[in-house]
Amino acid sequence: MRHLFLIMAVVAGMMIPSGCTAQTKEKKEYAKKVVEAVQRPNLTTQTDFSDVAALTIDGVVHIKTEMTKLTPLYQTFFGMIIDRGVRKQTYNAYGSGVIISDDGYIVTNNHVVQDAESVFVTLNDKREVPARIVGLDPATDLAVIKIEATGLQSIPFGNSDSARIGEPVLAIGNPFNLTSTVTAGIISAKARYMNIINNPGVESTIESFIQTDAAVNSGNSGGALVNGHAELIGINTAIASGNGYYTGYSFAIPSNIARKVTSDLRQYGVVQRGYLGVNVVEVTGDVAKQLNLSEPKGIYIARVIPDCAADKAGMKKGDILLNVNGMEVNSYASMMEEVALFNPGDQVEVTFLRDGKEYNVKLTLLNSKGNTQIIKNL
Repeated sequence: MRHLFLIMAVVAGMMIPSGCTAQTKEKKEYAKKVVEAVQRPNLTTQTDFSDVAALTIDGVVHIKTEMTKLTPLYQTFFGMIIDRGVRKQTYNAYGSGVIISDDGYIVTNNHVVQDAESVFVTLNDKREVPARIVGLDPATDLAVIKIEATGLQSIPFGNSDSARIGEPVLAIGNPFNLTSTVTAGIISAKARYMNIINNPGVESTIESFIQTDAAVNSGNSGGALVNGHAELIGINTAIASGNGYYTGYSFAIPSNIARKVTSDLRQYGVVQRGYLGVNVVEVTGDVAKQLNLSEPKGIYIARVIPDCAADKAGMKKGDILLNVNGMEVNSYASMMEEVALFNPGDQVEVTFLRDGKEYNVKLTLLNSKGNTQIIKNL
């Protein structure tokens, strides 16, 4: 009845003089969108997430790691500093993970397990089992671990590209070692670049976070962000905070990136990453004015690297990249997210603007070594 009342109220508001044809058309289009939103067969308007929680909570696990730290020992004797060797100290770290297959593969954050000497997983039914690390990807802060257990409940991947700003979501994890904790919020933004993935030796990181206001704290890292269809649309990774505690913002790696990374780690032990071979600048309002563009849209190609994918496809410095494989790109983060879904050797269609005219070309992505060969680390 509430939905019906909403539709009637909008329609009633359109009763205006017949001479206002433009306004009438505009209001009719708006009313049509309202009706379509109400009738859309999804769960994004629901307020009771108990069914979603019941379907997904067993798919999120608690992760405990053990690491050894060597601390130098010194002693002062009559003003002299004497080296007494090192002290070996074992300590634990904690996080969360998501079961992505019924045979025991789990996705988590790289920073949860990267330094671990041993990993233990506690399931929602309180079973604790050892885990082995399958593969790490510091560039996206993702990792895959594997357990041997029966009766596992996995969470299916959803399409993070289809996630909408304002859509309700659940964050499931183990903050402060409080196992099986569920919090709710909405998607606040997409394609957020935070410059928070810092790993020595990594050539380029990929950050295109889903921002939510679901409460996430220490221990939630690697946990699930799920939508109203009980689908995994993100891996909770970080918060924006000055004190180390949740202050209203949390960030998750999109599931489409996680799906690609986990698949590669399971198959090859290392992620197969394709590159366009360009250096870019985001088109802000000021940049659009300098380039005499009608609107701040797309990404400015500041440099095309010779003999790489974009160069071989005929792209040039000064082109404005508009979309990748049909997905609009208006930020560095969104471009990196779309390219990260493909392997070297894959053909990707891109649209770019040159001298006011749009061009569509297909280019073949290359790996960091400039070829399309598969890299294995098994």
